[in-house]
Amino acid sequence: MSWNLFIWFALGAVSCWTLGAFFAWKEQKAKVYAFTFLGLAIFFAFILGMWISLERPPLRTMGETRLWYSFFLPLAGIIVYSRWRYKWILSFSTVLSLVFICVNLFKPGIHSKALMPALQSPWFAPHVIVYMFSYALLGAATLMAAYILFFKKKKDVDSEMNITDNLVYVGLTFLTFGMLFGALWAKEAWGHYWAWDPKETWAAITWLCYLLYLHFRKIQPKEWRRACWILLLAFVCLQICWWGINYLPSAQGLSIHTYNVK
Repeated sequence: MSWNLFIWFALGAVSCWTLGAFFAWKEQKAKVYAFTFLGLAIFFAFILGMWISLERPPLRTMGETRLWYSFFLPLAGIIVYSRWRYKWILSFSTVLSLVFICVNLFKPGIHSKALMPALQSPWFAPHVIVYMFSYALLGAATLMAAYILFFKKKKDVDSEMNITDNLVYVGLTFLTFGMLFGALWAKEAWGHYWAWDPKETWAAITWLCYLLYLHFRKIQPKEWRRACWILLLAFVCLQICWWGINYLPSAQGLSIHTYNVK
């Protein structure tokens, strides 16, 4: 599979996701599922093709991880739609996925078969894939928080906050599994489970921020505005952990995780 074919797979997938979002507003559920899953199948076909041609999981560079995030966003959107019938979530997930696709089109990563020894661990692929799925779910929760804060006009936000809480519960669960897989990978690759590398430090900060959100919701269930702001802050920390760390002075020449900046 050549990276030059990405634009055609992306166009096909985004077209299907757009139609799925359109039919969600038209209350045509069968077409929503058909087009959304068709788009997911088209996009995953490219990921699988890259996996086969590279002879490794496409997870090494930022461009490759953006592929997974672009895939998991609509997947998270259809999960939310299936559970709570929120029509707008498919539109938002499609737009966000399109943003990451465009970044990959205009700034493609370096894709080669070369894989440094540390990335050849069997724990590397599940670590990154689980993390990307958790990022998609937590991204959907962030969309809910932004919607509640800036667009929701009714005073009653209990149902929206309930959806947000559930997304964070599931997202944090996968985030926790991602950290555990990462610890097992680190032990095999570098001989220790945790070393407070800058990336690991921000991963811990991100995890604690989402844990803080859930605890705050339990203690102060009526303070939904503060809870939403905590969630937005947590997502900023997540972005720093994911790609922002590559540009922080503390990681230059020190972090063992800056191999994926290219």
